[in-house]
Amino acid sequence: MESFHSLGKIISHLCSCSCIKIACFRRSVWGLMVLLFRFILFHINPFVVLLCYFVSVSFLGFLILKLLNPRTDSFKPKDLDIFFTSVSATTVSSMSTVEMEVFSNTQLVFITILMFVGGEVFVSMFGLLFTKYKLRNRARIHGSRVGSVSSESMSPTNPVDQLEIELGMVTLSETESRKPSSVDLVSTVESIMSTNEEELRYNSIRYLVFVIMGYLLVVHIGGSALVALYVSLVTSARDVLRNKGLQIPTFSIFITVSTFASCGFVPTNENMIVFSKNSGLLLLLIPQVLLGNTLYPSCLRFLIWVLGWFTKKPEFNYMLTNTREMKYFHLLPSLHSSLLVVTVFGFIVVQFILFCSLEWNSQGLDGMDPFQKLVAALFQTVNSRHTGESVIDLSILSPAILVLFVVMMYLPPYTSFLPIKDVDWCSRRSEKKNKTGGRLAENLKFSQLSYLVIFIIAICITEREKMKEDPLNFSTVNIVIEVISAYGNVGFTAGYSCKRQLNPQEFCKDTWYGFVGRWSNKGKVILILVMFFGRLKKFNMGGGKGWKLL
Repeated sequence: MESFHSLGKIISHLCSCSCIKIACFRRSVWGLMVLLFRFILFHINPFVVLLCYFVSVSFLGFLILKLLNPRTDSFKPKDLDIFFTSVSATTVSSMSTVEMEVFSNTQLVFITILMFVGGEVFVSMFGLLFTKYKLRNRARIHGSRVGSVSSESMSPTNPVDQLEIELGMVTLSETESRKPSSVDLVSTVESIMSTNEEELRYNSIRYLVFVIMGYLLVVHIGGSALVALYVSLVTSARDVLRNKGLQIPTFSIFITVSTFASCGFVPTNENMIVFSKNSGLLLLLIPQVLLGNTLYPSCLRFLIWVLGWFTKKPEFNYMLTNTREMKYFHLLPSLHSSLLVVTVFGFIVVQFILFCSLEWNSQGLDGMDPFQKLVAALFQTVNSRHTGESVIDLSILSPAILVLFVVMMYLPPYTSFLPIKDVDWCSRRSEKKNKTGGRLAENLKFSQLSYLVIFIIAICITEREKMKEDPLNFSTVNIVIEVISAYGNVGFTAGYSCKRQLNPQEFCKDTWYGFVGRWSNKGKVILILVMFFGRLKKFNMGGGKGWKLL
């Protein structure tokens, strides 16, 4: 018995030692993971982080879409087409190589998730969370906590300390009194001001995260509810969904997320053409197009001003007056936000006038009354900048309108006429330029237009045989439209028509998907690269500065 008792003690000792070692190992692994995360957060280029994010989400989306069954077993998309769809949804490009009605309801739900997590507003919110984490981590490194003032440097005999104690801003600790000197007074004042500034900035970023979350929830919930209500009440719209086997909740959430994220995917094969006469639905979607893209900075700034006016919180005033310190790209200064509104509506008015002048009696608007034509023209012109939902077949539009749409798709979302220098905005851009201007890689970057020319040439090479056999469909203009649309993450496409074939094929069938669906696999891969490049184009807006055209 004694031997068994000794053996039990030995086993118990070994188990306790093993548990301690396992616990130490777990702590070590967790510590290494935290260090790795901090290294990535503080040292890896944001471009690399976002690239890894979009590529990872695209591959995850591909795997899930591949595992889920399509609507019918008669046609299953190829792996490349599934991956292309996943990339298109994640980069909010809405380029398609298969018809949307191929996907089942479950697949449509997951595509909705991909569009939501790939949207600029959602992604930028995580950037703010990282900024908040950096501030808190930096405060810990320096031995202080954001939101608190250390009392070790305070003393009841210090005038500044006494003032802070009387105001209730700090807690008096029992420390030895010391006679303050002028140097101590200045350093104490600077320390207090610096701490209060960091605390105010930290709280402002925290509040801004909540504002953006509320902005997302209100637009998506309100937009989905309004679309669902319209479809439920209007017979013609409800019949379209019933004939196509689409559920009203799925369609409402899908179209709202797609429109706000500026993706442009619609769960119908014909995009929004089947709803061209439902002017009420188009009018519901137009504000969502603007709220999620071109007018997002201006709407966000207005929302912050309203909240500050009601709550009287200093954090909201700090956001409006210190946009540079907030480190949030979409929070623009007052002047830039105002001129952005003028520019956006100026572009819309110019497009609307030209579109109505040239396309009023065109085939695309046949069968509509004047009011429906006006709403359809407005919807089409608003979507030409980065959203890509369409109520008209682009292939039948006049060349002048197509060229205008190409220019609109090429312009970045926050393009604005800024004749007066905004000190805050210009200083932010100049500071960024000074930081990166000395790097050799920055000087060797091409401009956006140069990369697009390279992509177009590469696609013309991969599709050169089809350009010879089918020159009307595979024209250079159609390829340019497809590439610029993918770069701008818009989704406009000229499509493919069997009627334009010079040598008609017997088994040719017109299908409702993008022109890229007729390309070779190499051409599709190149367009995937274009979509990634377009989604991350903000990191190369200063490219091409090394070239001097004299």
